[in-house]
This record gives sequence, C-alpha cells and structure tokens, in this order.
Amino acid sequence: MGREAILKSVQKNKPTLLPLPEIDFSLFEEELNLLETFKEKVALVGASIVELNATTEIDAEIKKRYPNAKDIATCTQKSSLETVSISKKTDPHTIASIDLVVIEGEFGVAENGAIWITENEFPIRVLPFITNDLVIVLDKQKLCANLHEAYKLIANRDHNFGLFIAGPSKTADIEQCLVIGAQGAMSLTVLLV
Repeated sequence: MGREAILKSVQKNKPTLLPLPEIDFSLFEEELNLLETFKEKVALVGASIVELNATTEIDAEIKKRYPNAKDIATCTQKSSLETVSISKKTDPHTIASIDLVVIEGEFGVAENGAIWITENEFPIRVLPFITNDLVIVLDKQKLCANLHEAYKLIANRDHNFGLFIAGPSKTADIEQCLVIGAQGAMSLTVLLV
C-alpha cells in the first residue's frame, strides 16, 4: 500500500470529532502556598532550587554550582557569564559542546514543578536539550497553582515553540533503570528571584 493510498484510507475512515469535555475548574481550587508547593515539587522531580534575594546574586550562585563550566550560553540579561554567543543565525551543529545554558522561565506550575519556556527565551530550540546543565531563572511571583491555570496562561500564544520543563531529563523505561540525562540536560537548577 503506497503513501497516497494510506492517506486516503485514513481520511475516509476519520472518526467524527467530538467536543472537548466541559470542566468545572472550581473543583481544582485549593488553598496552598504557591511558592512553598512549587519548591517542594521542583525538588521532587530531581531539580535543584535556590531562592535568591536579588538578580545580582545569580552569577555568583551559578559559579558556585557549576565551577567547571567553560562553554556557557546565557539567554537572559540577568547573567553575564556568557562565553559562547548564540543567535538565531547560529548553526545548531556547532554548539554540541555547550556545558551550561542559562535561560528565563515565563512562569512555574506549583502542582508539578514544571516551568513554561518558549523560543522567546532562547534563540535556538535545541539549547535546553543539548546542554549538559540547565539553569532557569524564574520570577517567584510568576507561579500558578496547576496545569489548568497554566493552559489558560498560554492559550493566546505569541510564539511557535514552547514547552514545560520539570526536572532534568530522565527515563526509567529501559530495564526499569533510572537514567538521568537521557534526552536532555543532566541537571536543572531553578533560581527563584
């Protein structure tokens, strides 16, 4: 069966679209300390989290945590540690040696410790995945309770690419052995400012 025949068969047998279910979001409302819950969940998914007093402390904290990082890309004005300049014109194949990437998150989700990032925060989509270590700088005032709220926040997108990151890359589906850094960064540090 050729490609065209397969596509015609799929089109012919396409099921009728059903409306999305209506959800009573009031069922998910709860009193919680967003900041403390977020910090607990970030730690639970294997990331490090540090609450700083000011943006001026960011570089010192990064140097303390990653003293051996040499090839550093920073996609935020809040850090001056950049040793590798990255732009939209950079060939992604030339940045395989990146040790550390520092980017800003748009907001965090207390429910699961996830952080929403988009291509507005970094010029090359592969950056958060190709680096050995990832640092996300996040405004501690920009937290929401759960993914229902998060999806409302991203409903009116002004970008083509975005994702939630929760912890370092990990998988345990091969022989039920946990592997850190399987498809991305081996460590994630969240700096709350």
